[in-house]
Order: sequence, then structure tokens, then C-alpha cells
Amino acid sequence: MIVTYNWLKEFVDFEMTPEELGHRLTMAGLEVDNMEWIGAGLDSVVVARLISVDKHPNADKLTVCQVDNGRETFQVVCGAKNHKTGDKVALATVGTVLPGDFKIKKSKIRGMESFGMLCSEKELGLAESSDGIMILGEDCPLGGAVFDALGLKDVRYELGLTPNRPDCLSVLGVAREVAAMVGRPLSLHQPGLIEKGVNVAELASVTIEAPEACPRYAARLIRGVKVGPSPEWLVRKLESIGQRSVNNVVDVTNLILMELGHPLHAFDFQRLREGRIVVKKVAGDEVFKTLDSAPRSLNKNDLVICDGQGPVALAGIMGGENSEVVPETVDILLESAYFEPLTIRRTSKRLNLRSEASHRFERGADVAMVPLALNKAAALIVQVAGGVVCRGMIDAYPRPVAERKIVIGIRRVNQILGLDLNMEDVHGHLGSIGIEAHPADENDEELLVASIPSYRPDLEREIDLIEEVARLNGYDNIPVTMPAGRMICHLPPRHLKEVTRLRNAAVAAGFREIVNYSFVAPGVWDRIGLEADDPRCQPVRILNPLTEDQSVMRTSLVPSLLETVARNLAYQNQDLRLFELRPVFLPQREDVLPMEKWRLCAVMCGRRAPEGWGSNDDKVDFYDVKGMAEEILELFNVEKVVWDGSVGEPFLHPGKSCTLKKKHGVLGTLGEVHPRILGNYEIDQPVYLLDLDFDQLLEAAGGQYAFKSLSRFPQVSRDSAFLIDEDVPFSDVHEVLNKSCGKLVEDFILFDVYRGKGVPEGKKSLAIRVRYRSDDRTLKDEEIQKAHDKIVKTLVSRLGAEIR
Repeated sequence: MIVTYNWLKEFVDFEMTPEELGHRLTMAGLEVDNMEWIGAGLDSVVVARLISVDKHPNADKLTVCQVDNGRETFQVVCGAKNHKTGDKVALATVGTVLPGDFKIKKSKIRGMESFGMLCSEKELGLAESSDGIMILGEDCPLGGAVFDALGLKDVRYELGLTPNRPDCLSVLGVAREVAAMVGRPLSLHQPGLIEKGVNVAELASVTIEAPEACPRYAARLIRGVKVGPSPEWLVRKLESIGQRSVNNVVDVTNLILMELGHPLHAFDFQRLREGRIVVKKVAGDEVFKTLDSAPRSLNKNDLVICDGQGPVALAGIMGGENSEVVPETVDILLESAYFEPLTIRRTSKRLNLRSEASHRFERGADVAMVPLALNKAAALIVQVAGGVVCRGMIDAYPRPVAERKIVIGIRRVNQILGLDLNMEDVHGHLGSIGIEAHPADENDEELLVASIPSYRPDLEREIDLIEEVARLNGYDNIPVTMPAGRMICHLPPRHLKEVTRLRNAAVAAGFREIVNYSFVAPGVWDRIGLEADDPRCQPVRILNPLTEDQSVMRTSLVPSLLETVARNLAYQNQDLRLFELRPVFLPQREDVLPMEKWRLCAVMCGRRAPEGWGSNDDKVDFYDVKGMAEEILELFNVEKVVWDGSVGEPFLHPGKSCTLKKKHGVLGTLGEVHPRILGNYEIDQPVYLLDLDFDQLLEAAGGQYAFKSLSRFPQVSRDSAFLIDEDVPFSDVHEVLNKSCGKLVEDFILFDVYRGKGVPEGKKSLAIRVRYRSDDRTLKDEEIQKAHDKIVKTLVSRLGAEIR
């Protein structure tokens, strides 16, 4: 939100400097992200008069001007065409630095000397574009600074508002906060509206068929307007906050939007069929073209504004191309309404269509501002575009918004804030921002009943009001105290310590922890494809379940985690790294409590790297979740794990999954979730899952890593490529190499796999690099060759490999 110093002063009389105001706004919770001084450093741009305007002797498109600033005359070469002798203009003298770090220097243009520059609005930073130089009014004093003469010196504040403060999405809302800071009254100027002619009800009507989505809709009819350029004061005011001028009618609605925070919309009344307005939900799927000429696909959840035959606006978001105000427009129906935030948010998000109006309606507009904004806009339109306001205002309000009241306790305020405020203090702070409060009981000085104004939808509970008191009293005035307590050291049991270590490792790897209920529905095992005779399909039943959906204890974390993934994807949270580290409950004999076994279940889907300009759109795959498993195995120093791709789980994709095995048992499984299982959860993108038995992981964990001295002698590498049957997994090759490598082998890696031209069908080529090194000597070629020949012969004899 952008506001200016001078605009705020129209509502509140305060004496703070711009710097002080910026600091006070930030301390009040309205963080000032940026301050910009408009016109600062440009006092050398002065008002001057054109004494003569002559054609440049060496250029057809240039003129040579003699310019008088009241003290001396300058020769300036100009490329604009909209000036003439006698005009007052903005002259930037030599040495002036214009916005964009453009310094004016004495120059020679096509043989003619130029001692300055005649400036346009764009060059002075007052507009995004301009057709020529600024032509000033005759009342501007000759030689005076242009920004002073036009009253344009100002300070622009860019506020970083939190989503819960829609009341500050306007100059009025910010001014209300300033008034509370300085203890001055807020001046809300009432519009001087004059009504004439016939009653609006004789020419137009409003019907609300969806009052739950549109509780209030008001309209006025203005006849005989002349659409055209806005007056200079209106253009300047909009440009001061970064708004572009469109025409006088649209500019007024934009001005009211930014000043009062209430969106308005102007319809060309002649283009409204039957002169009717009907607010309703879309009957069925249809396409509607908005003001940006883009076709929008609507459904039954979207709220639209219709005339007598069809949609003319997307409620609270954008008007329609079929009813927009055009230069030929004569009569205007002006809309001011209140729309339910969730309805607008859903449509805006689904269509990916955001506007200044939707931004405010999504967060909660002020239903009480509907008539005031409408009347002020109507009066301004008559002022800048002429015309007559018809008598009366249509105000359809079938479901008045109920007044909200909140009880706040003085003792509770002081307890939470650590202050010593009395009832008068709290009453004064709340009253300064328009919250009326009175004692709950005449004899009770402890409780206040606060009436919440409609422009503060964020105030819902007592703690919200306490936060307002803290903010208005000043965060700087809250005492700083250190909490008192004593430290007791308890050594956690090993199991809990290792759970914490694993949890921290998962978070460090970029995963977010989730916690689901341990109670699930009996049918969840069918959704992940478990057979009826699977032990996990015989869960422990709860004696007194709250619902059937939570009637058994879970024997696997997988169903709950997939439900969480589906829920996140439904809310457009596409890039997920989630894990749950919790116990499952496996049944035993009837007279024995179920066995609690801790498991780690993690899922990945979406992009590999966070979205941004410096990253690509690569998606996670099997090797990402395999890398996560390898990090965990390394963390617990688990060695000699067999990755068996021939065995998996029914919920994992065969051929894209594997089981992790050790001599003492199965550590877990990992891989891509089967598409059929994803379909059961309405998930339409690949999901990769890791399911580990934490107890087995602890049992397989090795001891502490031991340091081994580095060898002082060089290593030697030998590369060999083998042809081997396609169906022989590398795990078999790895096992043979582990057993056949002697003490001279430091390590070995697979650095290439090739299938294609030159390799027989049914075969694959594996390129393996073996590194040799001794701790006590430099190896000889004969030793290395002998050891390498042994490895080759072993692969040939045991796996049928062939040297390429």
C-alpha cells in the first residue's frame, strides 16, 4: 500500500516530520518498506517563460528557444512540438540531476548551443509517459521551483501490510492510525452531493439472488456525463501513489478506492440491458470476457453481476468488456457493494486474476463504507465529468451484517503485557482507533465490552484487542524482563536421543515433519493395496471410537502420509518433502498389549529445487529418495546393506522400488508409489516414498567412526569395461567385487553404463574403475596387474562377464 505525507495531512492535522512519521508507522505495526521524497533535489528545475521559439537551422524536428527565468535568458534546444512563444515551462538548468541520475550539461546540438532542458512529466518522475514538455499555468511564479509552484513536493511511503489489516489498504485507514498516534481527530469529509431529476428507482433496479455472497449492493445513476481526460489535480493525486490516469470517470473510482479503501465500479447504463442489476451465482459453465479482453471460464461457484440478460462483471474482481465506460458513454450506473471474502478469494485464485478490488474484498472490506464511498464518488464524477445525479440511492441490504462485541478484561491485559494499565487507559487506546467500549457492569471496573467497527474484520477475540492495546500503548513501553527458572539436567534414553537425531537429519535434508492421528479408518489398508492376509490388515480396534474413521490403531504410516500429500496438492502446494516419525501398533495375542514399533515414513514430489530464477524445473525422482535413505544409513553408520529390487511393497511401483536388507532383517522399502494407489488418493503426479523400520535401523547401526591415517603413497587406477547380461543387477557385481578385492584395493566405482550400438541385445556394458593404494609402499605395476586380473577373472567366472 502506498500513501503520501500530504494526503495523510488532509485527514489528520499532525506536526511530525516525514522521518518521524515513518518511524511511528513502523512501530505501530505498519512497516514502512520504502520512503521516497518526491521533488527532492530538484529545486533547480524552475518556472520559465518562452520568449521565442524558432526552427532549428540544421534540424527539421528541433526548435531553438529563448527562455527567461525572471533573472536571465537561456538558449535551449528542444525536441518537443507542444510549446509556443509565451508558454510557461519547466526549465532544468545546467547542473541539475534529474531522476534516473541524468545530469543536465551545457551541450551543442546540431551546431546550436543549449544551456538547459525543457522537461516533461516523465523526465521529472511525475508520470510513466508524456506527449511533450510540461506547459505550466500562468499563476506559477516566474523563477520559482516547479515542484513548489505546483505543490508537488511530498513524501511517498510504501507500507508492507500483513494480510490481517485490510483496514489500512487505504489512505483513510492509515490516517486513522496516525490520528491515534498524535491524539488528534480524524477528519472524514462528507461529500457535497446534489440530487436532481427523476428517482433512480424509476430507471434501474438491483436484485440480490445470492445474499450469502453479496450481503449489500448499492447503486446511483448519473446522467449526462462527458467522459474525457481528468483535471490536473486528479491526475497528480493518482500519480503520487503510482496510479495511471485513464479517464475522469475511472480515475474517480480509483481515487475513492485508494482513499477510502472501498472498490467501486462504473457501468455504461445504456449498455445494461433492461436497466437491471442482478447479483447471482453462475448457473453453469460459461465464458465471460473481462475488461482486459481475456475470456474467463466461469463455474457455479463464481459470483457475477448481471444485467437483464447476462453477466456484465465478475463480482468484486473485474468488470466486463460489454459494459465498460467508453468515450461515448453518457449515463453511468455507479456500483458500491460488499462481497463475502471467501467467494472472491476462490474465484480470483482459480482464475489467477488479481486486481486492486479483489485484493481488498478478499481480505474483508467495510460494509458500512458502501454508501459513503458511493456518494463521494458520485459527487466527484459530477465535479470532473459533469452530469446530474438522479434522486435516491438503491441500497439492497437483505442480510445486514451483525454487530460484533468482545469482552476484554483489564487484569488479563496487564497479565499478558506486563503493564499496569487501568480501565481509562484501555478505553482511551481502543477509542483512538474507533472502537467504542463501555463497562460490562456499572460496578465492575474489570471488564469492558467493545463494539468492533465493521472496518476491522481481523478483531475476533479478546487477545486481538489486547494486541491492539499493546500496539497503541507502544511496543517500546512494554518492560523487558528475564524469565525466572531453574535448570534440571536429565539424560534422555538412547531411543529418544536417536529419534531426535533422525528427526533433525530429516529436517536438515529439507523435509517438514507432520503429525497425524494414530487412529485411522479400517479401510485405509485397501487404499494402499495390502492383501487381506497381510498382518497389517488386522489392526487393534478401539473400544470406544469417536467415529468410524478413527476406530482402529494404525499399523503403517503410509496411508496417513498419502492423505496429507493429497490434501496439500489440492491446495496447490505442489513441491512437497514431508516425513512422519511416529510409532505404529502391531497386534499380538489378545491378552497382550499391541507392540509399538517406531517407523520413519517420508515422501517427495514436485520440483527438485525451490522455484526461482536461479533454478530449473527438474522434478524429484527415485534417486532423490534413495539419496535420503543413503544419508540416514550413513548417519547411523549402517554398512553392507543390500538394495533388493526384486522385492517390494504392493503400494510401490515394481521396477521402480527396492527393499533395504541386512543380515538380521528388513530395514525398509523405498521407491515410486504405484499409479493405481495414487489414483485412490486422487493424486495426479509421481510421489516417491521411503518407509524405514526405526528399531531395525538402530539394531543395524554401527559404532563411532574411527579415523584412519592417510596413506603417503600414490594411488593407481585401472578402468575396465564388462559386457554382462541385462538381468544381472549391479548389486551382484558389487557383492562379487567386495569379496574378490584384496587388501591393495582402496575402493571401486561404477562410472558408466552403456546400452546401444556395439553392445549385443540382452547385454549391457559396465565401466568400473578400481583404485589401488598401499599404506606402506608405492605399488609396482606387476602387483597391480596381478590384483586386477584376479578381479576380472572372478567377474567372468561368477557372473559370465566379458571384457570389452
